[in-house]
Amino acid sequence: MKKAIFITGGGSGIGRAIAERFAKGGWFVGIGDIDEKGMIETQHLVGLGFSFGHQFDVRDRDAWDEALNAFSTAAGGRIDVVANNAGIPLGGTIDQNSVAEIERCLDINLKGVLFGAQAALPHLQKTAPGSCLLNTASAAGIYGTSGASVYSATKFGVRALTESLDAEWAQYGINVRSIMPSFIDTPLIQHNPNDRSNASIKEQVMAAGLEITPVSEVGEAAWQAVHGDKLHTTVGKTAKRVAFASRWMPGKMRKEARKRAALGVN
Repeated sequence: MKKAIFITGGGSGIGRAIAERFAKGGWFVGIGDIDEKGMIETQHLVGLGFSFGHQFDVRDRDAWDEALNAFSTAAGGRIDVVANNAGIPLGGTIDQNSVAEIERCLDINLKGVLFGAQAALPHLQKTAPGSCLLNTASAAGIYGTSGASVYSATKFGVRALTESLDAEWAQYGINVRSIMPSFIDTPLIQHNPNDRSNASIKEQVMAAGLEITPVSEVGEAAWQAVHGDKLHTTVGKTAKRVAFASRWMPGKMRKEARKRAALGVN
């Protein structure tokens, strides 16, 4: 029987790249997304006979159970990996972020991941040992990013959840992993960072002289994370630099962060 992975936010970007990589590896792929059109497009890319789509909102706890139960049935009663990937960007200084923006970011990026972990546990217990919860964190979860405090807070939360469950679920033989991408070439970076901004995230990244990593690298990183024993996998040059500097040169990292904030470079 084929192994099976369910991916939230699978209708585009990182989720789609993960879907394509696991389909290439011979897995049965489940796509969960609020965007039905994008979800169907991903299914066509990986093959309708090798995939399953379920439209739902990760903020709805009951919808999580419905989605995973439906996918388990479609996959022959097994789920080997749940990829908690759905997320949204939010930039700007904290005084620029509206209450609605803050709540939406927290609900999708953090609450949705917590709900996903709760819902995934009984399914992953059935396929343990070796089953896996894969969380999409971020380089912003390694060191707080000025101009993205809310987003950083959610990704630190995803990192903390990964580390907590790595210990908590070891007794079940379930692996818990995260991928930590920097700026990835997906449709999300075409969006403005917040409602007050007139420039896209991509424009700001390029103006800051930072690299944008091809999305295919994240798909490969997800594959390696699930099949390896590394707790957190960084993706992209910026993420690797941030991880190195925050660990070995924290003082320099702090000065650089303050300098970039003063210049308005996020």
